[in-house]
Amino acid sequence: MQDYEEERYFDEEERANFIKVISSFKFYRRNCFSRIDQRICYLSTLNQRQQKLLEKYRKYLNSIKECVEANNRVIEKMISNVDSLFINSKSNIEPQEIIHVQDPDSDKVHITIKQIVRDWTDLGAEEREHCYKPIIDEIVNHFDASNMKKNQFKILVPGAGLGRLVYEISLRGFFCEGNEFSLFMLIASNFILNRCLMDNQFEIYPFCHQFVNNLKREDSLVACRFPDMSAFQNPPKGEMNMIAGDFVQVYGDPSQENSWDCICCCFFIDCANNIVEFLEIIYKLLRTGGIFINYGPLLYHYCDVPNEFSIEPSYEDLREIIEKIGFKFLKENKKVKSKYSQNPSSMAQLEYNSVFFVVQKQSAPETTDDEQNGNEIKN
Repeated sequence: MQDYEEERYFDEEERANFIKVISSFKFYRRNCFSRIDQRICYLSTLNQRQQKLLEKYRKYLNSIKECVEANNRVIEKMISNVDSLFINSKSNIEPQEIIHVQDPDSDKVHITIKQIVRDWTDLGAEEREHCYKPIIDEIVNHFDASNMKKNQFKILVPGAGLGRLVYEISLRGFFCEGNEFSLFMLIASNFILNRCLMDNQFEIYPFCHQFVNNLKREDSLVACRFPDMSAFQNPPKGEMNMIAGDFVQVYGDPSQENSWDCICCCFFIDCANNIVEFLEIIYKLLRTGGIFINYGPLLYHYCDVPNEFSIEPSYEDLREIIEKIGFKFLKENKKVKSKYSQNPSSMAQLEYNSVFFVVQKQSAPETTDDEQNGNEIKN
């Protein structure tokens, strides 16, 4: 595997974010124990009869602590070489910088652990079958008919997360590049792809932070081993790269235009303040005849985030925009049942009616006479 970037120097804001992310991992055990201890403390204030009735619950809370300890041992290994994640002489972190971080993102550490389950364990195989397999099948079917060798096709996966889709595509012989913005995801994927030397090397307890909707105590104490496939033991047949950074900043450069044969997104295009900008960049990145594959709902992540601007067109409007940008629809399914990082034993199950489509870049966007003459079109 390769480094995430050849060279990168953080500015002050990026460095502060980097330190906060590392602090979140380092504070994981302390913050989890604090939440558990609050429950134990409250339990001790109940009358003796109620405490006796809740003896199994008390033992259960102590079992959760053991799970947190096990997770923390993995986290310590995960961040042990984090200073070398980027080739960056300014990434070294002093201990006092960690101590002074306020309000680390503990919940994002929990999300990262659950994402490991989705992408790199046997328990996540069903979710991957539903969302990654249709994308992979489309790539294989579309490019297998060509006279070119697979490694000559360039495939881009924005919002690559922990890199499983990128790995699966390159495993089949294609050149595949993943792009990811979240440092939580980059740190975890670096560990999995570059430092897990054998299948099922590590064990985590992904649902030990889930105190609600548990049918049985054991449901939140489930152990999962990862990775189910080690990239070291099962190296990709094609070239695989991971690029860190914001999609618009990394791929909005004109030098990237007309250089990709396929762009595939899974639960990604709604991660934009301006989804139209994402679609326009994707169009420019593709060569004429290249395909864009998309799978996911429209959550619009910035919709309710304070101090963030966002637009949230319906899929009906989005479909029209996609065609006007210059894409032709080849395939479309508007009601694909899908889940995301679900505990299969939980009493609460969130399911999406996701949209899956394949579109192809045409030679040029369709324009009306008014647009060609530079006139504004008003509804």
